[in-house]
Amino acid sequence: MRKGFLLLIGIVILSISLSGCWANKNSIMGKTIAGDNEGKQDSEDIIVTDLLEREVQIPANPTSFVNMGSGCLRLYTYVAPLEKLAGIEQSDKERTMGTPYSIINSDIFMNLPTIGQGGSKASIDPEQILMVKPDVIFSTHATDAKTADELQEKTGIPVVVLSYGVGDIFDKNIYDSLILIGKVTGEGKRAEEVVNLLEGYHRDLTDRTRDILEEDKPSVYVGALGNKGPQGIESTRGDYTLLNILNAKNVVDETGSKGSLMIDKEQLLSWNPEYIFIDLDGYHIVEEDYKKNANFYDSLSAVKSDNVYVQLPYIRSRINLETAIADAYYMGTVLYPERFADIDPEEKADEIYVELLGSPFYNQMVEDYREFGTIRLGE
Repeated sequence: MRKGFLLLIGIVILSISLSGCWANKNSIMGKTIAGDNEGKQDSEDIIVTDLLEREVQIPANPTSFVNMGSGCLRLYTYVAPLEKLAGIEQSDKERTMGTPYSIINSDIFMNLPTIGQGGSKASIDPEQILMVKPDVIFSTHATDAKTADELQEKTGIPVVVLSYGVGDIFDKNIYDSLILIGKVTGEGKRAEEVVNLLEGYHRDLTDRTRDILEEDKPSVYVGALGNKGPQGIESTRGDYTLLNILNAKNVVDETGSKGSLMIDKEQLLSWNPEYIFIDLDGYHIVEEDYKKNANFYDSLSAVKSDNVYVQLPYIRSRINLETAIADAYYMGTVLYPERFADIDPEEKADEIYVELLGSPFYNQMVEDYREFGTIRLGE
């Protein structure tokens, strides 16, 4: 009887022990195992808040990343090491003029696995993402929480949403995105350095022109701005960032419009600005139009006085911050030569490219487009 009782006790103890082993097999260091990427909950995980105000649980020390959506990889390249990329979208492998981040890093990008087509309208393929097994997905593709959550559920991989904001090159959303990338990738110091650089450029540009009286501000028009493709002289912007930070008078602001708009060419003649900048993205369209309407262009004061100038295209796969800032310094040397007397715009451009992307790039922009300088239509 006693032996039987002891045997029963032994069986109970053994059962408890085996049960504990089985539990440990499925729950290790706080992790709940549910497939390769699903349901991971680690006591060492951290919570970050993305640009959609989503709280996202990520590994404490992730080492592998992908970037989904237009311009997402650019923000990453400003901050984090390329060797931590698990793969990239096909659109970032293509040598697209006016995208310094992709051209400078093309040798590295071409050898990375492809995780989808990319671009603003491309759909996301979760299976291609899963093939490269990233620890974290950065995304500018998702513009709402539902889209981000769906991708996260389908892949079992944390999705951290970034944003460029409303199109301002010094947008707080951009700063917040850079800081967030730094926090997630362990590159917080570099992220702060980049944000400080951007804030420094912003401060320098505005301080140089802050005290200019309203009556002394030059009147300016910027035309041929890209808008879903190259456009002619009629394509412009109200509340234009580059003119705002230089405290110049954007004649388009008289319309009360903000953002991209198309004007009637006769309105440009009515405004008759002192200076015109032509974005080189649409310069060829302006040249063709000049052949048909030379009298119109030749009637403009800026054309008569040789005050038509270049703007390097900076809106390609969202905003190329480094080119936009280089444009702002160049415009400053044109509009306020005394206040920008210490600036060589070509040297300044390369300084900015090196600071943000690690390599000079102005000569490549000249090769692809043309150098900073005046434009003489019809020549």
